[in-house]
Amino acid sequence: MTHSDVRAGSLAPLFPLECVFSTGPHCHLCCHFLYFIRNLNPETELKRYFGARAVLGDQRPRQRNRQFHRSTWMTSPKDSWPRFSRPGISMTLLQSKDGIHYFTFEHSRDYQQIQFKFLDAVESMDPNNIVALLQLNPYHIDSLLQFSDVCRMQEDQEMARDFIGRALYSFECAVHPLFSLTSGTSRLDYLRPENRAFYLALYKHMMFLEKRGCPRTALEYCKLILSLDPDSDPLCMLLIIDFLMLRSREYESLLQLYQDWEVKCEHRNLFQLPNFAFSTALCYFHLSQQEDMDPEESHKQRCKADQMLQNALIMFPGVLMPLLDLCSVQPDATVTSHAFFGPKSQIMQPPALTELTALYVGRTYNLWREAPVMLWLEESVKEVLRRVDAKDPIVDDCQDKRQQRYRSAPRNIHRHVLLSEIKEATSSLPLEVTTQPMMSFDPLAPISIVQSKMTLISWSTNKHNQMCVCVSAYRQHTGASTESTLALFFRSLMPNFNLQVSCVD
Repeated sequence: MTHSDVRAGSLAPLFPLECVFSTGPHCHLCCHFLYFIRNLNPETELKRYFGARAVLGDQRPRQRNRQFHRSTWMTSPKDSWPRFSRPGISMTLLQSKDGIHYFTFEHSRDYQQIQFKFLDAVESMDPNNIVALLQLNPYHIDSLLQFSDVCRMQEDQEMARDFIGRALYSFECAVHPLFSLTSGTSRLDYLRPENRAFYLALYKHMMFLEKRGCPRTALEYCKLILSLDPDSDPLCMLLIIDFLMLRSREYESLLQLYQDWEVKCEHRNLFQLPNFAFSTALCYFHLSQQEDMDPEESHKQRCKADQMLQNALIMFPGVLMPLLDLCSVQPDATVTSHAFFGPKSQIMQPPALTELTALYVGRTYNLWREAPVMLWLEESVKEVLRRVDAKDPIVDDCQDKRQQRYRSAPRNIHRHVLLSEIKEATSSLPLEVTTQPMMSFDPLAPISIVQSKMTLISWSTNKHNQMCVCVSAYRQHTGASTESTLALFFRSLMPNFNLQVSCVD
């Protein structure tokens, strides 16, 4: 393992999810991260659906009083945005190795001082204080991310999207000339606190795009996030990439991704994730329903779909009843009365598996509501019950695997569940996650951090699940008082807090 964030959570030595989210040093499948830069623009997808005239209308550029904005790919700057001035963020190339370029964002000293003011504003729990900070520093990243959440909770989706767009614009204006959004060869270490806001801005932008009806564009951002650190996958994009591919009807691409990572990265074991187990079966089913497919090939695809869905149901029986419940489908009496799919199948699930199945069901149940899909699911359930009653040895084998694996989930899976805000999944999070301090601008920060010489503050959680603040040599160099507002804030939360206590390395 190369990422201590994945190791967190008292993982068993053979815990499968630890392997799923680590590709190893010789498994860089960059071909799946290659795409055209124009696909990052949602207007490209909307034009494909509705035509250019419907999307752009009679828009004509206004020349008077028009601000100059740098042309960027991830977002289109608006004339209503404040005049852009560099907020103090830059990107540095750390090293290049085997065709892979490793970068990191860096904060200037002035920007670090703004961070202190931001934390004071968060402490006050008054959104107006963040507004005041943004008026003085309109492109401060964490303030934009935080206030975007405030707007979203107040159901002002347009304003929430706008703040995320400004954050991405600020980041893109700071990227290194060698940093590529499309080649899949640029890396950012999530253990470096300065890099995390870029991940979060991309993730939130991706979710806004999916809800806006642009799943294909959202998929490109998903691949972009995954390409930044495919070895560790700090936001667990493997738990959502299948959903976006299904929404985009990229069936062949999903199957190719699954097959490549199963063959070229044998230890990846994507089938051990419920989302891939069910989504790949659903892919084969949709391919078998295509009218232009040869009948013989269609039958072959349908048989493959039947086999994979039955295996998924046998391996993850706890998925069925919650899925039918969200689809508002009343199951047959033979199903509800059978012990295999009954309440015991959910109660006996290990905690990590409950978390994964709840996440998958809460996210994808709409994909299973179609009448042909539901009929296919019904047929497969009946066949699974027949195999269970016939004492098929694979049933006991899968039961043993469920009990031996999935005992606890890596920290990045918990982080993904928190970001997803799917209530079925968040309610299944363990107490060690839900009872620790949580910051929306840095959710479930990694236990280990990589601290640069210019880092002023970085968040981490020690073995006692308490927050600590790492103050760099810069703070000592400037002679700033150790009894800062930030220290007082943490002392108000934890009377025993001591700034001198060494932080987690």
